[in-house]
Amino acid sequence: MSFNILICDDSALARKVARRNLPDGLASEIYEASNGVDALEIMGHHRIDLVLLDLTMPILDGVGVLEEIKRRKIEVFVVVISGDIQPVMQNRVMELGALAFIEKPLKRLPLETTLKRYGFILPETMAS
Repeated sequence: MSFNILICDDSALARKVARRNLPDGLASEIYEASNGVDALEIMGHHRIDLVLLDLTMPILDGVGVLEEIKRRKIEVFVVVISGDIQPVMQNRVMELGALAFIEKPLKRLPLETTLKRYGFILPETMAS
């Protein structure tokens, strides 16, 4: 099974790292956005199954994106990937509907564990 994935981060390097850490065969299509406004536009034009979302971005930050997803009733799974590890922020994004919060810098194992937990990958497909 493969999914349409949106990677939203203002850092081109962080987007590249996220793309590289996605398990092989998980994505049928990968979209990228450098801010929340662009991410919402992509979600308005394409069916997106999973968003990997940074919090600190220009124009519209990750919290704003989550608020808009909720307001617009967009059906999408969101995993927040951020260096802002304050418990209050983690609680806020979970209240807004994020599935999980992964600390930057992104590493393959925490991402795969999260994707497995929510059924995006089967246990036997995880890298060792």
